[in-house]
Amino acid sequence: MSLEFMTVAMFATLVLAITLGHPLAYTLAAVATLFGLIDNGFSIPMLFDMFANNAWGLMNNYTLVAIPLFILMAQLLDRSKVSEALFESLYVVLGGLKGGLGLAVVVVCTVFAATTGIIGASVVAMGLLATPALMSKGYQKELASGIICASGTLGILIPPSIMMVVFGGLTGMKETSVGNLFAGAILPGMMLASMYFIYIFIRCNINPQLGPPISKAEASKYTAAQKWTMTMKSLVPPLALILAVMGTILAGVATPTEAAGLGASGAMILAFASKKLNMTVLKESAYATLKTTSMVMMLFIGGKFFSTVFLGMGGGDVVADLLIGSGMNKWAILAIMMLIVFFMGMFIDWAAILLVTVPIFMPIAMEIGFDPLWFSMLMCVNLQTSFLTPPFGYALFYFKGVAPEGYTMMHIYKGIMPFVLIQLLSLAILSLFPGIVTWLPGIFFGAS
Repeated sequence: MSLEFMTVAMFATLVLAITLGHPLAYTLAAVATLFGLIDNGFSIPMLFDMFANNAWGLMNNYTLVAIPLFILMAQLLDRSKVSEALFESLYVVLGGLKGGLGLAVVVVCTVFAATTGIIGASVVAMGLLATPALMSKGYQKELASGIICASGTLGILIPPSIMMVVFGGLTGMKETSVGNLFAGAILPGMMLASMYFIYIFIRCNINPQLGPPISKAEASKYTAAQKWTMTMKSLVPPLALILAVMGTILAGVATPTEAAGLGASGAMILAFASKKLNMTVLKESAYATLKTTSMVMMLFIGGKFFSTVFLGMGGGDVVADLLIGSGMNKWAILAIMMLIVFFMGMFIDWAAILLVTVPIFMPIAMEIGFDPLWFSMLMCVNLQTSFLTPPFGYALFYFKGVAPEGYTMMHIYKGIMPFVLIQLLSLAILSLFPGIVTWLPGIFFGAS
């Protein structure tokens, strides 16, 4: 069989198996096994040796130790109700503005994103906490769902992010180390949160019925000093944790893995300080961490098997020859790669997309002269849309699971569309101005 046929057949088999609903990690490994056997003449020992070496290499990757530590940090923070206290204070501070409660959700999710990085936790927590408040104040259902779902996905981009730990572990390059990725994501993450903030503010000022302010009587219950005290009291603990994690990484004092350990310890201290720490919380957090880490690592192993077989049989060369040999300029090639990632995000989990596309696209991007760190960040921003794009956007279903009665999927689909367009606009801005990504890594780590 020709190499081109094998390449198309391998991808087609993967897509068919996923469409039939088979578990993704096992699907990746099974497709890799089938085509690996075909490619090497059905030599089982040879394929077993290759898979064993790849699995051992993953388990030996020190950077990936950060994954369970960051997940444990997120689980402990979720149970310590940090986001709840912050939302209650911002409810009073920003609620008097048109769209103020929506703005409060964006701020809380931005802070929560910088401390957890777990999308499900952010969307579910804010869905339970903020949706009743938004509905009681007369917010449009579509806008309320769009604000919570879009803001909740900031955790995948704003560091510390599990996705970037996986990305850094996949590439194994100095330019795309976890530290560089974290530094490179700070400004894009803040830019995207600011774009959400500005959009909500402008839209609700144009049409106040979409997001009415709280009553003047409710807004005037507290003095300016009381509002300041409430905000600082709820904001300082998570900011201290962010500084402990990100500050040590950017200062070069700790590796991302060491900083993750510091973050998990800090989250435990915050849970203790808020009187939420007990054996039940510890057991539930540890069990949730075990389940999530196992899922991520199984995906990692399956994806590694798939990419090893695909690249080993020459599939990466076929894709590279197709794109580079087509005669298109590098920006057209970039647009095609981003479109592929965007459309895959409608149907496949972000981890599988990374594991399948990064080994193929990264060499192509470097061959046509793109900065690897900048290209990596474009991939990460693009992958954020995978949580919002129908039909299988995870954030949409997380929200639907906790939404009040009367919410339909159509309300949610309509609500997220402006925010998906904002994400795509941010992708275009980063494409035009690479310095937004590369400036901070250049200051802290001397990256290009």
